[in-house]
Amino acid sequence: MTNCCLATTLSRSRHYYSHSNLSLPSKSLLSPHSLSLLFSPKPHLSPHSHSLSRSHLRLMSSISPQPIDTPIVSPYGSWKSPITSDVVSGSDKRLGGFAVDSSGQFYWTESRPNESGRSVLVKESPKAEDEPTDITPAGYAVRTVAQEYGGGAFKISGDTVVFSNYKDQRLYRQSINSKDSVPAPLTPDYGGPLVSYADGEFDSRFGRYVTVMEDGRESRLNTITTIASIELNSDNIREPEVLVGGSDFYAFPRMDPKGERIAWIEWGHPNMPWDRSELWVGYISNNGDICRRICVAGGDSNIVESPTEPKWTSEGELFFVTDRKNGFWNLYKWVESKNEVLPVYPLDAEFARPLWVFGMNSYEFLEQNHLIACSYRQNGRSYIGILDYVKNKMSMLDIPFTDIMNITSGSCCLYIEGASGVLPLSIAKVALDEQQLKAVDFRIVWSSSVNISKYKSYFSLPEVVEFPTKVRGRNAYAYYYPPTNPVYQASQDEKPPLLLKSHGGPTAETRGILNLNIQYWTSRGWAYVDVNYGGSTGYGREYRERLLGQWGIVDVDDCCSCAEFLVDSGKVDGRRLCITGSSAGGYTTLAALAFRKTFSAGASLYGIADLKLLKEETHKFESRYMDNLVGSEKEYFARSPINFVDKFSCPIILFQGLEDRVVPPAQAHKIYLALKEKGLPVALVEYEGEQHGFRKAENIKFTIEQQMLFFARLVGHFKVADEITSIKIDNFD
Repeated sequence: MTNCCLATTLSRSRHYYSHSNLSLPSKSLLSPHSLSLLFSPKPHLSPHSHSLSRSHLRLMSSISPQPIDTPIVSPYGSWKSPITSDVVSGSDKRLGGFAVDSSGQFYWTESRPNESGRSVLVKESPKAEDEPTDITPAGYAVRTVAQEYGGGAFKISGDTVVFSNYKDQRLYRQSINSKDSVPAPLTPDYGGPLVSYADGEFDSRFGRYVTVMEDGRESRLNTITTIASIELNSDNIREPEVLVGGSDFYAFPRMDPKGERIAWIEWGHPNMPWDRSELWVGYISNNGDICRRICVAGGDSNIVESPTEPKWTSEGELFFVTDRKNGFWNLYKWVESKNEVLPVYPLDAEFARPLWVFGMNSYEFLEQNHLIACSYRQNGRSYIGILDYVKNKMSMLDIPFTDIMNITSGSCCLYIEGASGVLPLSIAKVALDEQQLKAVDFRIVWSSSVNISKYKSYFSLPEVVEFPTKVRGRNAYAYYYPPTNPVYQASQDEKPPLLLKSHGGPTAETRGILNLNIQYWTSRGWAYVDVNYGGSTGYGREYRERLLGQWGIVDVDDCCSCAEFLVDSGKVDGRRLCITGSSAGGYTTLAALAFRKTFSAGASLYGIADLKLLKEETHKFESRYMDNLVGSEKEYFARSPINFVDKFSCPIILFQGLEDRVVPPAQAHKIYLALKEKGLPVALVEYEGEQHGFRKAENIKFTIEQQMLFFARLVGHFKVADEITSIKIDNFD
């Protein structure tokens, strides 16, 4: 129940209110290259230090708020800000993946809120001053809904891209060098988006495309997942041929360089891939079938591990990531002759992320022998280095990103997806020296929020917060963003209202990066805190497993503890504490409001009110997720907010997509009716055409505006500076 649309996001919307067309922001005038930052190589600081190099400090100081001589004194929450809802909704492009072709040309997919969330494959221009080129023609969108969260929707080989088309979920082939190339279907038309594909690989030995296939023709709630092959050289469209089947789920089908072996990850109910999974290798016969297979990792019941991201070197050696010994996802190597697994670089840090989406790429082999570019996460910060796995030596790269997601290699360079407290989610091209051990150039080639430099004096920088939990001796973590606006200040005797966010997942992690959604709040005088409660990723298996059997308890307690810690620290007003969250974070929000008295109001975005109903109605991937998080039927009842409406005592606003198959709309509607009947101030906004996570600009805009106004009217005791028309709040208006 992660929120794959990190933006909070109306085509036609229904509430129990009327809605008119909303104006959308004009196209940005700045290219991603205007965000470029060039720097000279310099020694990297210890990865265990939170200090920053001078280049980083220059970058941070250049966009730190510049105070004016006489700030206007005005209540927190009432400040006027140029970071409007139009800015937030229009600038938040989402990255769907990226790749480099054999000639070194760079490609990526981006979803565009102003095109109703359509995802397009884009080609970088050879000249930095030129605009990139769209490869995907009108009428097509590069997006798969495999496992609902998608990912791995395209693959490039030579002149060809194979991609999943969102509308019908069929695979298509298209030339990437021909300007007027029309995509040609590769898979059958099943009369609708019933079969999805993801995470594919070209198999040049047999002229086919090997991919994860999710077949929902018999049941959308109990799909059949396999690894299948798609014929590429046939004049006729043929049925996919199943290569591997029998398990509940598959990911990362990866061919060796000769096409003689295939590696993959598989797992089965009730486990999620980060609980327990298995890495297998299959040997391919001369007719293309898998004639023999061997379990490389995850098959020993005495070893708790979750292998992920298998990858072959050009010499045919298999590497992967698993958490078998120290509880952290580390790099390992398979010795085929002995069927033995050896650690490559042990470290109490996470070299991978939970497998919510297909196609993750946390490490990459470089042209030089025995070198791996890899990123890892430690103590709430990302690092990237070049690992010589023969010498067991890591050379750290000094770049401005403090948060790194995916990486891929180009010609003497890396393309890195990352961000920081002062940089939004971006892709940087990082040139390497001749030895490929140092960064000599850093340039942003794509940004999720391009036209942001004019708002730099309004940015609130994240502060890492470590706070005590309800369990003695056990701490948890969060990112705190103080109110920041160079034009305004509040009176000295006032503390700001707080909006606490509980992230989705729940097996996921929030990150301290520049997010205009957060800046919308802080630049208006709100304090904002983003919590990594117990059960979050990024801190190892022990921290991740704090939530086993405790969902609805540990996460709720940690969120309450964080808010109380900030009150006790004198940072926020204890009478104006609000909470928000989406998906699983929406569940934590509702549970906190039902079972605790810490918060004065809340906003739930496609959140869960009834755990038993969710288990019955959600998609296959997460249908047994709660077995380990909740436990018995008794606990399902005891932790479902819908069963304890009498315990709610404060206002709540709900937002829900009507095409959501992860958290079906019945959840929001059910809790809305119950709270309305009880007499509490409540509002429900439902969006037609939206799924799990809002993608359309008008919906992102409307959601953030209505949250702000709802909290201001019922909790904040201030008037917002923006002209926003409120929806009707039941039992209040």
